[in-house]
Amino acid sequence: MISRNTIDEIKSRIDIVDVISDFINVKRSGQNYKALSPFTNEKTASFYVVPNKGIFKDFSSGKGGDAITFVMEHEGMSYTEALRYLAKKYGVEIKEELTPEKDQAAQSERDSLYIVMNYAKDYYKDLLHKSDEGQSIGLTYFRERGFTDRDIEKFELGYALNEWNGFEKTALKAGYSPEILEKAGLIVKRENGNTYDRFRGRVIFPVHNLSGKVIAFGARMLGKEKDQPKYINSPETDIYHKSNVLYGMFQAKNEIRKHEFCYLVEGYTDVISLHQSGIQNVVASSGTALTEEQIKLMRRFTENVTVLFDGDAAGIKAALRGIDLVLKGGLNVRIVLLPDGEDPDSFSKKRGSSELVQFLKEHTRDFISFKIDLYTADASRDPIKKAELIRDILTSITAIPDPLKRTVYLQECSKKLEVPLSVLSIEVKKILLAGKTNEAKSDRNAPPQQDGLTSSLSEIHSLSKSFLTSEESLALFEREFIKVLINLGHYRTAEGEHAYEYLFRESQDVEFLNPVHQEIVDQYKIEVTEGHSVKPSDFMRALSPDTAAYVSGFLVQKYFISEGWKKHHIIIGDEYNVEQSSEKVIMQLKLGIILKMLGDNLQKVKEQKTVEEQNEMLEIQATLDGYKNDIARGLGRIVLPGLTSGQPGVKHFQNQ
Repeated sequence: MISRNTIDEIKSRIDIVDVISDFINVKRSGQNYKALSPFTNEKTASFYVVPNKGIFKDFSSGKGGDAITFVMEHEGMSYTEALRYLAKKYGVEIKEELTPEKDQAAQSERDSLYIVMNYAKDYYKDLLHKSDEGQSIGLTYFRERGFTDRDIEKFELGYALNEWNGFEKTALKAGYSPEILEKAGLIVKRENGNTYDRFRGRVIFPVHNLSGKVIAFGARMLGKEKDQPKYINSPETDIYHKSNVLYGMFQAKNEIRKHEFCYLVEGYTDVISLHQSGIQNVVASSGTALTEEQIKLMRRFTENVTVLFDGDAAGIKAALRGIDLVLKGGLNVRIVLLPDGEDPDSFSKKRGSSELVQFLKEHTRDFISFKIDLYTADASRDPIKKAELIRDILTSITAIPDPLKRTVYLQECSKKLEVPLSVLSIEVKKILLAGKTNEAKSDRNAPPQQDGLTSSLSEIHSLSKSFLTSEESLALFEREFIKVLINLGHYRTAEGEHAYEYLFRESQDVEFLNPVHQEIVDQYKIEVTEGHSVKPSDFMRALSPDTAAYVSGFLVQKYFISEGWKKHHIIIGDEYNVEQSSEKVIMQLKLGIILKMLGDNLQKVKEQKTVEEQNEMLEIQATLDGYKNDIARGLGRIVLPGLTSGQPGVKHFQNQ
């Protein structure tokens, strides 16, 4: 057990911004810091760090605490393991007195997996440098690839002897149980009960998590044995899920933040070869198809990624299928195509570091230009193929969640393909509408959500940005949200959470159009994070004079209830239903967004000059009408026929 004095020493040296920055990209916001939540897939930052208090608060997941809590939550560590990690980071000595056998008994199984993986990493490293086989085969291979001693140590490379049970025998003597060796994926048990080492006669590439702990291994065969794969990898374990990991991220994260973008390559040696060339902001998918979790991991440190493709036509077209997933994840994508037959490793060996760096600078292109150039040869003289190319590019563009970015790419596409922007815009709307129609059909067949709605607030608000032409209408519904937040936020629900937690969770991806409303929400989150009271009278003192004056209009009475609220049984205070009031105002905000979109879209219908364009707008109108009716059912009240036949049938709440 770690002594109290040691724990106090660790805590005294911790800089919470420094600790959290090892895992996500935080940006200063006044005296505090903000970031996208590492625990949820949010689009608007709701993760706050308060340095002078040494605490963080994540409003999208509800998690919060100090630096130790963050490391535990983010890395899945125990309290003791998080302390050991921070002690190592800040140079605080912790004496390890337990033997491996006792240590395994004292730690949980998960902790034991980290311990045995670290032991295996040291074992393979030792063999690489000290055994005759490791030096003559493994070390020679690395040196032939041009890997320096510095990078061999940096990536903790190793070698596994060409023996069936060499590692197992050594590990058992050191006190590790066969069960933990098997669970770690280091040994394999046959059907007859016999076991053997998973990695034999191969060079070893340890895979690290963001805190630098080894969680898996990749192993490359050096010989030419038949029926043996070139690479074998650790199986999934309690500490290793390959879809969540990018090789080299631990070594690259600081450089990615520094350069504000990262290179994405395929394999282990590609990453190390680029490091040899002085390019350190690089990660690899390790030969697997890119996953949403890996994209989220990159987005913690940057929104810009440059994908390096080997010069192989079949491989390029297969890899392009992953580009849409990256775009959907909110990342800005650029592409570099290496010369035919080359990969980052071979190219750097033939041309040298300086030429590789120059090549990457000169040949980086946006994904539209890349796709056009890739398919032009086939499509230039074939109208059908050209139409397919255009549709393929537009499908990629519709994957981009930001409407402004979509518009910019559409303009670029129009110029390069010499197709009118209006034609491309109509096609994009068709693709988007088809996707949302399919989602709506799927939602109608899915089990009901907790609030009985088929569309999330973030989805509706994201869609609304494409149609809203003025801020006045939506500001009214934002104002109702602010009223409930200030008057009700400090109350607890029956489940024990504060009302503000529910309100922030349900509106996490909304950027309020009224800047005063956004200021109030941001300040409320800061007050909560710092542990201050958010009762109305206390919260008022934290606001600027102008904002406080604006808020005071909501507090003329102790808890002001408009006639519209009373009519629909929205109630406030100790004697009232906090859950019902909070849920109602969220649903009203959803309804407000939809009604405004309907009004704006109706105006667009009237402005269209052709029947085709009017039909496009009417299809959108029908989809929005469906959203409106879903919300109306959730509210439990009737909404009159949609704006296609007149003004909205919902009576707005009166501003007080």
